[in-house]
Amino acid sequence: MSLIEVSFPGGKKLETNIKGFTVDTDQPVNSGGGGSAPTPFDLFLSSIAACTGVTALSFCQSRNIDTKGLKLSLDTERDEETGMISDIKMELTLPENFPSKYEEAIRKATDSCTVKKHIINSPDFKVILK
Repeated sequence: MSLIEVSFPGGKKLETNIKGFTVDTDQPVNSGGGGSAPTPFDLFLSSIAACTGVTALSFCQSRNIDTKGLKLSLDTERDEETGMISDIKMELTLPENFPSKYEEAIRKATDSCTVKKHIINSPDFKVILK
């Protein structure tokens, strides 16, 4: 089990400590925060993009494919009634000289992102009060 600790330095800002790194989050000004850092939900979406991106990067590196120009962007759509994200779309821009024979393979590889797998096969969540 990996331990993540969250502290509350003030306002709506949080400091999350994991494996020696500190990740700050905050809420936007219009939600009572200072807008000084991404929201936790922004980091959630960022983790999906980063996981998919590192999978694409590793795919190219393992085949000695030049990664210059490799780029990934993520966009979302929300359900108007629930406000929940209904679609997550990622666009992977391949390097200029990316071999066409690997296009389907890199698409499948990016589907194996560990973060995405955990969303699809969601774990149980428990909050234990002390």
